[in-house]
Amino acid sequence: MASADLAEAMEPGKKSNVKYASVCAIMASMACVILGYDIGVMSGAAIYIKKDLKITDVQLEILIGIISLYSLIGSFAGARTSDRIGRRLTVVFAAVIFFVGALLMGFSVNYGMLMVGRFVAGVGVGYGGMIAPVYTAEISPAASRGFLTSFPEVFINLGILLGYLSNYAFAGLPLHLGWRVMLGIGAAPSALLALLVFCMPESPRWLVMKGRLADARAVLEKTSASPEEAAERLADIKVAAGIPKDLDGDVVTVPKERNSGEMQVWKDLILSPTPAIRRILLSAVGLHFFQQASGCDSVVLYSPSVFRSAGITGDNKLLGVTCAVGVTKTLFILVATFLLDRVGRRPLLLTSTGGMVISLISLGTALTVVGHHPDAKIPSVVALCIASTLAFVAFFSIGLGPITGVYNSEIFPLQLRALGFAVGVACNRVTSAVISMTFLSLSKAITIGGSFFLYSGIAAVGWVFFFTCLPETRGRTLEEMGKLFGMPDTDMAEADDTAAKEKVVEMSTK
Repeated sequence: MASADLAEAMEPGKKSNVKYASVCAIMASMACVILGYDIGVMSGAAIYIKKDLKITDVQLEILIGIISLYSLIGSFAGARTSDRIGRRLTVVFAAVIFFVGALLMGFSVNYGMLMVGRFVAGVGVGYGGMIAPVYTAEISPAASRGFLTSFPEVFINLGILLGYLSNYAFAGLPLHLGWRVMLGIGAAPSALLALLVFCMPESPRWLVMKGRLADARAVLEKTSASPEEAAERLADIKVAAGIPKDLDGDVVTVPKERNSGEMQVWKDLILSPTPAIRRILLSAVGLHFFQQASGCDSVVLYSPSVFRSAGITGDNKLLGVTCAVGVTKTLFILVATFLLDRVGRRPLLLTSTGGMVISLISLGTALTVVGHHPDAKIPSVVALCIASTLAFVAFFSIGLGPITGVYNSEIFPLQLRALGFAVGVACNRVTSAVISMTFLSLSKAITIGGSFFLYSGIAAVGWVFFFTCLPETRGRTLEEMGKLFGMPDTDMAEADDTAAKEKVVEMSTK
């Protein structure tokens, strides 16, 4: 009876702390709105940019897809920046850089200036896409981490929907003005984000890495279900950071190896990783690769072109159906947020990818039929194209979309997390760039239906990879992930603690 009363008494505090962590996750995840908005708005703005600037299909492909390559700069710079100045201020960097890029695109007078704006915005997108999931994962308790770390993907989809709605809202403006307003108004969420960031606490794991134990403890007490859980999380983070469990204080000196630093992180992750770290890296890179190589950007970025190929004519109709894609993505990503910690990562991922394969085959079939009857508008085939597209984005949004960021932010050890996530995002952006910059050319080479058959084959290979290589991570703390990939948890903790104590002894004798 007493234990029941105690649990009941703790419940309000637990709910309050989850709410606080949720608010922090929401504010950080707003950095992903800028990525989503750019993806969504370019799908419609491209129609008017091509007409106004009189550019070729190849130039249009480059304009749309090049931002993914530019974002690589932001991803790797974000990893270094976040380790040096903190996760929170790195979010401010992302917002400011994209704000400048959005204004440059909005005031562009020619193709060259537009590409400069895309470059600046791309760096901001890279910063935001890297830091939001890392911050959210590090501040979330294990029991609700899947829910909270899916927020970045939720906000990407919200940004996509806002981009589609912007297309539809400003489509009636004069040709030379409409697309510029669509792109320039993207500066608004960046300005809001920069202001909200100062209400966020710093990541407790980054604070521990800097030896600020008192500050980390204060954040953990606000984001944990109980003081006991906060103390346990702090102890685990200290071991992961190389600080002995019995070393305490408000501010402590974090022991470092003689050759520690950025080069050591690169060595441990890329140059000479252990078998377990190599498997973690392969899992992260593979997940990001298949997320993009399955054609999600082709569906989202070029949905007006896909629907035009299906027989839908008129800019308003095209943009209206495209808005339906955005609504579907947003609704199903919200469903996914509530299932991640209840169902688990693997079941959702495998169901999602299997559904995507079927949807892509269906879409490819419908578009092939349309291609063989170019002069005949077959209502049932048009309906199948729309239904297949909506089914694809629904399956993508309920699994592969959000789980990629969630999983990648969970599995890397603390010291390698920022760089590991940046490597995953780099693979994601490079693959996205290749897909988005080749879709129109690929469609001309093997037909638009053939393109989606190709994507379905890649997604099928991805399903096999996920089934064989990715373990379930639901309910595990970030510090427990190692043993899922072959690192003995107990042995590692003892080794890390012993090594950390030895480092302190070394430092005290110098």
